[in-house]
Amino acid sequence: MLSEQEKKEIEEELAHYPRRDAGGLEALRIVQRHRRWISDEAVQDISDHLEMSTHQIDSLATFYNLIFRKPVGRHVILLCDSITCWVKGYDNILAFIQDHLDIGLGETTPDDRFTLLPAPCLGACDRAPVMMVDEDLHGNLTPDKIKGILAQYT
Repeated sequence: MLSEQEKKEIEEELAHYPRRDAGGLEALRIVQRHRRWISDEAVQDISDHLEMSTHQIDSLATFYNLIFRKPVGRHVILLCDSITCWVKGYDNILAFIQDHLDIGLGETTPDDRFTLLPAPCLGACDRAPVMMVDEDLHGNLTPDKIKGILAQYT
């Protein structure tokens, strides 16, 4: 079941759309913000609330790479793997993060603090290599800078 808060936020967003089914992606984003990921049950709850099929909601959820269909940590690290980031040291940055957190791409730390995911482009080539932690963009990455950045997220 959607919480009352989730329903309220979804309804506020739906006011901006001509039809309820146009707000499917926003509903997914709202529920994910509350739950960190979109379970099969959440897909069903959203589809019931928006009067859409579960197939329609699941299609949206699986199309957008920032809608998570399996559990993620409290903080999601998106590491840009574009050509510019590759040229500017992606391999070393990836190796450092994996070693520092003791996880690989697609994995979550045992304390559920971080999930590390690749991102095809974060649109900040002028600051490559870059990563996002949650919604915060961090550029010109070095191992020392990454240590300080990750320490901010509890």
